[in-house]
Amino acid sequence: MVFSSLTFLVFFLPLFIFAYFAVPAERVNLRNFVLLIFSLFFYSAGEPVWFLLIIFSASTDCLIGLFMERHRGKPLATVLLVISLCCSLGLLILFKYTEFFFGLVGISVTVAPTLPIGISFYTFQTMSYSVDLYKGNIKAQRNPVAFLTFVSMFPQLVAGPIIQYKDVEAMLTKRTTTRAMISAGITRFCTGLGKKIIFANHAGLVANDLLASPYASALGIWLGSIMFMFQIYFDFSAYSDMAIGLGKIIGFEFKENFNYPYVAKSVTDFWRRWHISLGAFFREYLYIPLGGNRKRAIFNIMFVWMVTGLWHGASLNFVIWGLYFGVALLIEKYLLRRFLEKLPALVSHVYLLLVVLYGWVLFYFTDLPELATASARFFGFGGSLWDYHALDVLLSNIWILPVLAIFSTRQPYRIWEGLKNRLPASEAFFNVAVAGVSFILLIGQTFNPFIYFRF
Repeated sequence: MVFSSLTFLVFFLPLFIFAYFAVPAERVNLRNFVLLIFSLFFYSAGEPVWFLLIIFSASTDCLIGLFMERHRGKPLATVLLVISLCCSLGLLILFKYTEFFFGLVGISVTVAPTLPIGISFYTFQTMSYSVDLYKGNIKAQRNPVAFLTFVSMFPQLVAGPIIQYKDVEAMLTKRTTTRAMISAGITRFCTGLGKKIIFANHAGLVANDLLASPYASALGIWLGSIMFMFQIYFDFSAYSDMAIGLGKIIGFEFKENFNYPYVAKSVTDFWRRWHISLGAFFREYLYIPLGGNRKRAIFNIMFVWMVTGLWHGASLNFVIWGLYFGVALLIEKYLLRRFLEKLPALVSHVYLLLVVLYGWVLFYFTDLPELATASARFFGFGGSLWDYHALDVLLSNIWILPVLAIFSTRQPYRIWEGLKNRLPASEAFFNVAVAGVSFILLIGQTFNPFIYFRF
């Protein structure tokens, strides 16, 4: 089940909202139970079997956490932490990477017919809980319902943002929902819904049409890559918007996950703005423990980015993608930083977009021969510079390219804030209009994936 499906919007969400708010606000434990039941149903609707895995993973870490807190500061606490991390990472490696690693040595192995949805996200959440508990940054959660709610919360379960337990610890036991929060949550959810249905799905159709062709010209690869660049931003940021919006409605404040990354002027700035929760996780739980900038900085950066690539998928192209950005960050850090600071803003911005655009080529093609062909054509080798189909697609979509570009910036938000302050009723009109258009488009659309569900 996805947020942008009619099943979710027409049946699941209204039923959940009714059941959740039927419980008095002061009975937080009961509201947690309602949220947990609906979250497990939401998950099992897409994965009828794998919801047992998430219960097992969460229960194991919850139980180990109780013993870890009891023996904090003793050698046994370290042993328990290692057991917890091995269990979490072991499940992730087993289901996501076993076939990949065996495939590297030419052995065909099938562990499971499908990858458990969201395993990369909820594994990181339980790991952050265990590490922070070991450090003494949080207290052990003694209520299993509250802990399972934290791990399986459907607004952010399958595609983030990655939530650290310390950020929602207090909200699991006491939270309030005001009219202002509900109103802001509805608007945020509708914003994400519009970004997904109106922008991401259209860009994705065009991208798949052009990039899937084995005869694509340089124009086709460039236009397809640009459309994919917009698709993955609007798709993923839309999910984050909807998750944050749903969280507000039920009293949770989730941190922002995107900050207009395509307005950045360097790769370093781009990755401060893109998938912020993932960057924060790797920085806090991997990069700094490895030594950060204090020792072996080059190795640490490359290792973290190799892991970042692998996190996105069990395929060599994701490893290449991660190393590509690791090298780009190192070049900026040690060679280009002062030079980029002196460049005109437009020039540095174009530089960033070109680097990121080719990065999305590496991200899109999981088949290495296809990636090699697409890369050659991206740089003008191995094929024609243009073809009639790509030209026709370009002319048909010439109107939406500037729209996508504008809505990737902060400007529409600024205009919207000014309008909302002058005309408060415009917020309700906006929500109804976006929801109405999205419903109409959903009825006629068959292309409606969320890219990050596969991670």
